[in-house]
Amino acid sequence: MSRKTILHMLTPLRQMSPFDVNMALDAGYDHIVPYTDVALADIAGLVQDAVFSRPPDAGVATGIFIAGRDTILALDMIDAAKQAMVPPFEVSVFADPAGSFTTAAAMVARVEKTLGKLHNRELAGTKVSIFGATGVVGYCTAVISAKEGADVTLVGHDGIARVEAIAEAIKARFGVTVTAADGSTEERKTELLRQAEVVLAAAKAGVKVISAEQLRQAANLLVAADVNAVPPAGIEGLAVHAKADTLGETAAVGIGPLSIGNVKYKTQSGLFKQMIGAEKPVIYDFQDAFTLARSIEK
Repeated sequence: MSRKTILHMLTPLRQMSPFDVNMALDAGYDHIVPYTDVALADIAGLVQDAVFSRPPDAGVATGIFIAGRDTILALDMIDAAKQAMVPPFEVSVFADPAGSFTTAAAMVARVEKTLGKLHNRELAGTKVSIFGATGVVGYCTAVISAKEGADVTLVGHDGIARVEAIAEAIKARFGVTVTAADGSTEERKTELLRQAEVVLAAAKAGVKVISAEQLRQAANLLVAADVNAVPPAGIEGLAVHAKADTLGETAAVGIGPLSIGNVKYKTQSGLFKQMIGAEKPVIYDFQDAFTLARSIEK
């Protein structure tokens, strides 16, 4: 007899996102149980309650989903969950705080496909500047791009201190090097754009980060992508539905948030479905999300 699939959804926030709940149910989970205000110290106890309450052969039918809004905390929670398991008592784990892991994966996968199709280029060696680099999506896009060999610059809208700290944390955790840059003035942003070949905008929704005039001065720009669907656009002139469309008066093309969102949706849903259909427990973070998003884009 097949066992019911159960997904325990954990968040450090006061509420679990209805978006994630709907995604998991539509992907096929039989039962969803949300847990709120979950601290890192709570993970081990919750995971062990989940693994020991079902026989080992039901571990694959049991999932842990980690939400929230903090990349580092979500990754630490994955580590804590793995450490709490006692083989053969194991369950599957998937983290996607604020949808950032799957959004970042979708953004980079879309850009990678566009570079290959239009310029016969890979991410490796490409100069990638990330605006909104202190947020969860910015962090993940930086790691994914750097691990693919891109020359990544994190642009700090409020100076260099925070992006320097993020660059150091990325180096320590993932062993890849990214550069920090001060983008606190329009002049500094313009200079950074002149050097960029790819621009990834992951800033706060409803905030214009890059103007049309600044884009006109970005002579080396090949592709620009933005995840902000709330007006005004993070990159002026970039339509929300753009699918590698010409960007303003530049020679570059733009990828809009709805185009990215379509791949993000398929990626998150796909990872839930892979958890349900797996033959043994799996662990998914943003790097696994990128693997799936990249396959979707082929």
